[in-house]
Amino acid sequence: MPDRDRLLRIYETMRKIRSFEEAAVALFERNKLRGSVHLYIGEEAVAASVCSALTDKDYITSTHRGHGHAIAKGAELSKAMAELMGKAAGYCKGRGGSMHIADFEKGNLGANAIVGGGIPIAVGGGLAEKLKGTQNISVSFFGDGASNQGTFHESLNLASVWKLPVIFICENNGFAISVPVEQSTSVGDIAVRAGGYDMPGVTVDGNDVLAICDAVDAAAARARGGGGPTLIECRTYRWKGHWIGDPEVYRTKADIAAWMEKCPINRLREYLIEKKMSSAGELDAIEAGVQKAVDEAVRFAEDSPDPDPAFVMDDVYCEAGGSNR
Repeated sequence: MPDRDRLLRIYETMRKIRSFEEAAVALFERNKLRGSVHLYIGEEAVAASVCSALTDKDYITSTHRGHGHAIAKGAELSKAMAELMGKAAGYCKGRGGSMHIADFEKGNLGANAIVGGGIPIAVGGGLAEKLKGTQNISVSFFGDGASNQGTFHESLNLASVWKLPVIFICENNGFAISVPVEQSTSVGDIAVRAGGYDMPGVTVDGNDVLAICDAVDAAAARARGGGGPTLIECRTYRWKGHWIGDPEVYRTKADIAAWMEKCPINRLREYLIEKKMSSAGELDAIEAGVQKAVDEAVRFAEDSPDPDPAFVMDDVYCEAGGSNR
């Protein structure tokens, strides 16, 4: 069971993610962002809870819906926002944008616009740590749609064969773009697929911080102790469309409203107050501090310079025999 300090950190992280995403919406509507964005609103408990069990030396790989993962792994809000705006001060110098933020100093090996593309990378991270003899672990975040990709099955198989310290986190938000999970997936619980690869598999309420922490803590202890990988399915829901502007004809307003009633941030807030682990005033102060930080990140990003075209070939690599700057 997570203690008070950890729960307050998770609460603050969830508030950071929510406020950051709301700011991203506002910037997008003002035509300030470069490209589209895929919002994490409603799913904050997964990233915040999972990453609360990790250190900077542990790895994560992320998805096209990756702002929440980056923030939960310790990303600076200013650099993340600058990246969304295509500014030189961003994590990838404005070249990656919303779907490709990476922060190696914090163990974030990067978001990936390819569905399922980050799963084998996380396995590679786990293999590297095992070969080095550390107790560091690697975590892969992916969606329900990615669980039907070949990379998912190949990665689980290899991680199990070599007993790699990897945790596979399936964020099952009900839809692969617009396809309901029950129309695309052969099993009711994605976690049961772990059985085919001789590893534990568990399905938890992805809006319940306590349930996620319990599952992740057990999986992390197993991985750090040499026991091998675990598959955790977190059932959650994205409040917004697959992208900003998605017509969302594949779901009803009633369904969205029902899930909004299960808001993970409100649920943790109510729990902390009910158990006398915090007060409304303390939590309000956390939220105010978070909003100030997000507002400062937006100002930093807006005031940052655009990339200089003179350096367009920097960090671009080619095969042997060619040249690069």
